[in-house]
This record gives sequence, C-alpha cells and structure tokens, in this order.
Amino acid sequence: MNNKFKDFPQYRMLSGRKVYYKIISDEQFIELSWIGNKPMRYVVTAVQYPERLKIMDLLACESPYELLSDQEVELLDFDV
Repeated sequence: MNNKFKDFPQYRMLSGRKVYYKIISDEQFIELSWIGNKPMRYVVTAVQYPERLKIMDLLACESPYELLSDQEVELLDFDV
C-alpha cells in the first residue's frame, strides 16, 4: 500500500450513521462514534490485513464512506 503522496489527515464518515474517521496515515486512523450521547474514540493501527483493507476503502471514499466537509470536521472532537 503506497499512499505516500496522499495528504493527511483525511476525514470520512459512514453513510447514514454517526461514525466518523480521521485518517492519520496509510497505517493509522481514529474512529469516532457515539453510544447514546457519549462519544467513543478508537485509535486503529493497521497491523493485520483487514485493517489495511479498511484504510484503503476509507481513502478510496466509495460507498458506504463519504467525505466530510470542513464545517463538519470543525464540529468534531477527535481528541475525546
């Protein structure tokens, strides 16, 4: 996986759900989701192949993932 020409961070969301992603590099991302009113933050480092595939899917930004607008990114706190 050679995405060294990509600018990071990149932001995505899961269509129809309150799940947001901050892609830090081609090997790491932060997932921000809600359980009720409480935000949950998960830092994922791609060690196994399925995690690497997820990052590739996020970067490709194909369904079910969508780009986040700058305004949406400003409203999110990935440092929860």
